[in-house]
Amino acid sequence: MQAIANKRVSWRIIDIINWGEEYFDKNDFESPKQEIEWLLCDLLNYKRVDLYVNFEEIVSPSKLKLLKEWIKKRLKRMPLQYITGNTEFYGKKFFLNKDVLIPRPETERLVEISLECIKQINNPIVLEVGTGSGCISISLALERKDAQILSIDISENALKKAKENADYHKTTNVNLSKVDILNDLPKGKYDMLISNPPYISYDEMQTIMVDVKDFEPELALTDFKDGLQFYARLSDIGPSLIKKDGWMLLEVGINDHSKKVVNLFKSKGFKNIDLLTDYNNNNRVLRVKI
Repeated sequence: MQAIANKRVSWRIIDIINWGEEYFDKNDFESPKQEIEWLLCDLLNYKRVDLYVNFEEIVSPSKLKLLKEWIKKRLKRMPLQYITGNTEFYGKKFFLNKDVLIPRPETERLVEISLECIKQINNPIVLEVGTGSGCISISLALERKDAQILSIDISENALKKAKENADYHKTTNVNLSKVDILNDLPKGKYDMLISNPPYISYDEMQTIMVDVKDFEPELALTDFKDGLQFYARLSDIGPSLIKKDGWMLLEVGINDHSKKVVNLFKSKGFKNIDLLTDYNNNNRVLRVKI
């Protein structure tokens, strides 16, 4: 890593890409070229294609110093989104830290399905359980400015980050509140309840990637039990929170987890249940009509 600071008087973008690809490869990263490209894109506020259009551009010493710090963190397997402090979700920029889950592309599908469900509802009232960074609620709010959205979370630090994102996007129709959904209920009746709850079981947590296990907040990943605790709770309280003919939309895990969630809801008497696929054709969204 000293090479990036000491051996050259100046470094072009292409020099850094070539060096970084070799360096990350030596350190056993699966996609070494992508690693350095992602860091450079955020460092220079470029898209990937811009790196190669401007490949002769000299990177300033101050940016090289920051890049060196980022590379040190990445070698410890810190996720890129936490290193740079932001990510893209549903075409928008969201700020992150280790108090909130990193939004995944498949969760964008949850937003798409939500928008379809409330398409015919004027001034919809929406509840999001476990808002984290606020990316789901804020994305909905930007698409449906007539909606009123209550976004709840048990973590005060997560709510602070959600507020930062709401302020950044100038959303005025998202309200944030600290609520422990396992023990308390928010007030009101809603046209739709949406959530990406913690669904990794405690046993599975022991086997997930280091990038996830060692850096993302446990409270957002697991219920410390079987991965079904939040679904059981939402199936119990859903009918009292959601208006008749309203919707409950929940992200679920792939494979057996989605089947277990469906069976749980069926055992509670729910009839109108669908499993919808994500962009990879995995069953990832449970849609329940109340």
